[in-house]
Amino acid sequence: MNLQIKTTVKGNYRAVMDRFDRDLFEALIPKQGKTEIVEFSGSKKGDRVHLRFLSPIKADWISLITDDGWDERQAYFVDEGDTLPFPLRYWRHRHIVEKVTEDTSCIIDDITFEGPNFLITLLMYPAIFIAFAPRKRIYQAYFGK
Repeated sequence: MNLQIKTTVKGNYRAVMDRFDRDLFEALIPKQGKTEIVEFSGSKKGDRVHLRFLSPIKADWISLITDDGWDERQAYFVDEGDTLPFPLRYWRHRHIVEKVTEDTSCIIDDITFEGPNFLITLLMYPAIFIAFAPRKRIYQAYFGK
């Protein structure tokens, strides 16, 4: 299953991508429940992100940054789930920042995920959408509209 959320923000695409750091990551963590950042080593290939959900469920989520790069029109990095909370079986999140103009960018959260079967994957879609939809507002507050 694939979900894409696009958000237009102020800033050159390279400068926007350079700000995908721990401060932004903390701002993006959903406010429902309690979540601890166990590890955040960055957004470059070889880095690792480890979240621990403490409530309402207890689970670990570990993603590895498997790719990153940039060219004259976009910058990106990819995180892939290594340890995922039930019922997720597969997670790949491409973080793309595309150049719109010299001082405007489009952030694309391109998420591919799977549960244990098609029905559960389908039922997970609304929950993942609800968890990621607030990023539009957060990105625009962080970078400007």
